[in-house]
Amino acid sequence: MLDFKGHRFEQDIILTGVRGYLAYPLSDRNLEEMRAERGVEVGHSSVYRWVQKFTPQREAAFRKRKKRPAGKRWRMDETSIKIKGQWKYLYRAVDWDGQTIDFLLTAHRDQKAALRFLKKAMRQHGLPDKITIDKSGANTAAIEALKESTGHAIEIRKNKYLNNLIEQDHRAVKRIVRPMLGLQSFRSARVTLQGIELVHMIKKGQMSIVTRQGLSPAEQFYSLAA
Repeated sequence: MLDFKGHRFEQDIILTGVRGYLAYPLSDRNLEEMRAERGVEVGHSSVYRWVQKFTPQREAAFRKRKKRPAGKRWRMDETSIKIKGQWKYLYRAVDWDGQTIDFLLTAHRDQKAALRFLKKAMRQHGLPDKITIDKSGANTAAIEALKESTGHAIEIRKNKYLNNLIEQDHRAVKRIVRPMLGLQSFRSARVTLQGIELVHMIKKGQMSIVTRQGLSPAEQFYSLAA
C-alpha cells in the first residue's frame, strides 16, 4: 500500500498526475496547463517529485504481477538517452512477441554494462535459448560470458534487420522522453524511465489481473497503489 500521508493533494490527483507525466509525450508545462483547465492547480515540480517518490514502489508492485514472456527467444538492443547533455544508454530486451523482458539504464555501452543487463533480466525470467542482436561486439562478448558462467547454451543470432521489433519498441519509450525537461541526473532519469517502461508494459497487456477483468490500462496503473 502506497503511503500518501503528508501530501496536500488527494491520492487520485497525485496518481493522475504521475500517470499523465509517464504516459503522454507532453512537456511538464503542457501537463500543468491541462490540469489547470480542470481546476487543479498543481505545479510541474510537484508532479516531478511525486514521480520520483512513487514510481519505484509502483514498478516493484508491477513486477510481482507481471506476466512471464511466452518464449525463450529474446531480442536485445540498447538505445541512447541524453541526460544533462550527456549520452547514456538504455539496454532493453523483448521476446519474440514484443513483450518487454527487462531494461537497464547504464552510464556506458560496453561488455560490462551488457552483462549487467542480462543478469538483471535472467533473475526474473530465467535464461533464454536464443538472443537476436545487431553486430555489437560488446553484446556478443556479454552473451558469451553469460554462457560460460552459467553453462547454458544460448544461440546468438546477429542480424540488424531481424531486430526491427525492438527498434520500434524503443521509439515508444523515447517519444515520451523527448519532451521532458526533468532528465537532469542519472538517478532521476533511472526512476523516470522505470515509470515510462511500466506504463508501456501495462499498455502491452503484461500485467496479470486476478480480479476485475477488463480493467483499462489506466485502471491497472491506479490499482498498483492497493
